[in-house]
Amino acid sequence: MSLPYFEAFGWNPWILTVETETIGGTKDPWLLRTVPETIPITQTPALPIKLTQRVGLGNIGWRCLPYFLQMGDRLIKEQKFDLIYFSTTVFLTMGLAARWRRRFGVPYVLDFQDPWRSNYYQNAPTTKRPGGRFKYGFAQTVAKTLEPRAMRQVSHVISVSAAYPQTLKQRYSWLRDDQFTVLPFGAPEADFEQLPTLGIKQRIFDPKDGKRHWVYVGRGGADMAFSLRSLFSTIRQERDRNPEVWKSIQLHFVGTSYATDDRAEKTIEPIAQELGISDLVREHTERIPYFEALQTLVDSDTIVLIGSDDPSYTASKLYPCILARKPILAIFHEASSVVSILRSTQAGQAVTFNAQTTCEQLQPAIAQALNTLIALPRSFQPATDWSAFAPYTAKEMTRQQCAIFDRCLLPTPVPS
Repeated sequence: MSLPYFEAFGWNPWILTVETETIGGTKDPWLLRTVPETIPITQTPALPIKLTQRVGLGNIGWRCLPYFLQMGDRLIKEQKFDLIYFSTTVFLTMGLAARWRRRFGVPYVLDFQDPWRSNYYQNAPTTKRPGGRFKYGFAQTVAKTLEPRAMRQVSHVISVSAAYPQTLKQRYSWLRDDQFTVLPFGAPEADFEQLPTLGIKQRIFDPKDGKRHWVYVGRGGADMAFSLRSLFSTIRQERDRNPEVWKSIQLHFVGTSYATDDRAEKTIEPIAQELGISDLVREHTERIPYFEALQTLVDSDTIVLIGSDDPSYTASKLYPCILARKPILAIFHEASSVVSILRSTQAGQAVTFNAQTTCEQLQPAIAQALNTLIALPRSFQPATDWSAFAPYTAKEMTRQQCAIFDRCLLPTPVPS
């Protein structure tokens, strides 16, 4: 989302990534077309996933790491780079940052879209770990080793959540306040402008079948169970009161699992079945290509945003939902930035909770929001305050990124 704007703010990026054929999972041919043709792209191989899965290492980070290291060394030797910017959830690659700083003297910025080393499951010991207890434990052990090394010489840390910097500063005493900036993903206005020209047909539902399709696009997980139970139990009560209205409504949860094939586990439908509305809910665990996901939002009648019970969780998918210009219902922790952004832009309804809230306490607010949505005409578009939305655009976020990059090249102040 930033790539089209870097040059306007004085930076010329060079992308180091992995060959598309070796990544595995969902491919998105349209996404690559949005990268400006003037930007060089260097791709590395990765070990075949069929080979590494035999020893339980299907993660692209492990599979690409030796190639990434070798190619990174080569590029830095051959080219003049002012800065290395890691913006990825493949955290293992961030382990190379300190090496490149030490060997070549190039400063680096780390962009945390999610926590690398997480304390969430220590505080929720009965909750199932992503990937299983052993894999999750192994990943966190590696994070405990590599994260402090990456943090030792980092020039700046960008985070989508205000909670991550606080955790990192508590964990690593040498980090300063001025080394952190909270900066979420920018709103992809250019992608929505391009979307009608691509002729994309989403495969999730037929928008002309007469039903009202409510859509959630994003991951599932145990940390979202409270929001889902609150929503589904309220829907059951409302349907009991007015069954005819709910005959035309179908809820779709799309891309809820990071796993592929038969390893994907449903986390939404089991709750719907338990609460008696399984006929209204369809869960599509497979992640779909980015532009198809945008088209799914555009074709929907209502967009649902499900929040985590983790107060630091901030959904970067909020901005595409606003740009889709559809009614929005968000159920989020009151501390999440999603709530303040949604309310300041007047783009949708937010129902909030905290650690003490029960499902029963949340039901009246959700019921009111549901009835408001049902009463809206199908052609309804929110009266979004686009001036309030302007600070969240991709171009503005890129301007702030580049300002951070500029500061990283200034001499480091010597403590008095």
